[in-house]
Amino acid sequence: MIHIVIGTKAQLVKMAPIMIRLTAWKIPYNFIFTGQHQDTIEEMIKDFGVKQPDKVLYKGSDITSVSAMFFWALRIIWASLIQKSYIFGGDREGIVLVHGDTFSTLLGALMGKLAHLKIGHIESGLRSYNLFHPFPEEITRILIFHFSHVLFCPGDWAMRNVINFKREKINTLENTLYDSLISTSKYPDRVDHVPDYPFVIISLHRYENIFKKSKFQEILHIIDWIADYYKIIFILHPSTEKQLCRFGLYEKLNGNKFISLRPRYNHSDFISLLRKCEFVVTDGGSLQEETYYLGIPCLLLRKVTERKEGIGKNVVLSNYDEQVVKEFSQKYLQYKFEPIILEDSPSDLIVRKIRKYSSDSISLTQ
Repeated sequence: MIHIVIGTKAQLVKMAPIMIRLTAWKIPYNFIFTGQHQDTIEEMIKDFGVKQPDKVLYKGSDITSVSAMFFWALRIIWASLIQKSYIFGGDREGIVLVHGDTFSTLLGALMGKLAHLKIGHIESGLRSYNLFHPFPEEITRILIFHFSHVLFCPGDWAMRNVINFKREKINTLENTLYDSLISTSKYPDRVDHVPDYPFVIISLHRYENIFKKSKFQEILHIIDWIADYYKIIFILHPSTEKQLCRFGLYEKLNGNKFISLRPRYNHSDFISLLRKCEFVVTDGGSLQEETYYLGIPCLLLRKVTERKEGIGKNVVLSNYDEQVVKEFSQKYLQYKFEPIILEDSPSDLIVRKIRKYSSDSISLTQ
């Protein structure tokens, strides 16, 4: 049996194309939702047209704090120890697919190992080679490489990063996010929330940027400078909004008439917004990839990135240097290009590889 473990919205966005193809090719799979993100996940499942989770391991608020993460992780590990037959249907021959570098990725791999199943890591081989940027994702990735049996790497660079790991390696050439964007493009833009004036999107959520007040203030100074020249839509991740309030920075940001603070969008609405913006300022890896496939200028508020998509093309790594920020903001049009069109689907390559694990003999309701 093929088991797919998902806990966050970003993971669903990148795993949905695989799930869609499994359904289209009549290959059964077991969808396990760890519940790390609850907000709008139901709407995203409907938008992508994938089935409801077969197993839900946690129902509650989004996991946004370290303490909540700790207790949530303990709960998932405990469930995997005493409910192996329930979670994986008694399967001993299948594969557990995990994605990326989150705690849900790590927990999914641990659950699979405890059930003596093979582990397949989607979006494998990404490295920043800096344990603290991003933190803790870089550490998580290294652990997942060790736990996995099959590494699905999105390109030659990612393949080279795992050359010393004695695992089966599959080059998917690009990221499954591309297939997700193609799927989203089939739907009409939802323009009711898209401004009729030029605007910039800002989206920040990484630990190293928002959990220390001095660093957050440094970043907000950069945003204030950009707001002197462009109207901004600031997408508030729950953890980002929480830290703004904690540090007493929310009101100042909200008081800037050129900055519109908006809650996190569902995926299809956000992509509609993204397609219309002038440029993006972010610390998110997935958003970096989306801007690359769409040809949208992107400024990364990071020191290093584990992703190569767009670097030297539409993506500029700022290293928090104000001069770099200013030059990018003034010359962003030179980083814009037409959306990329691929010949091969990364998700097709993955499904062709994993379908050998398909079996109708495992019950999902055990």
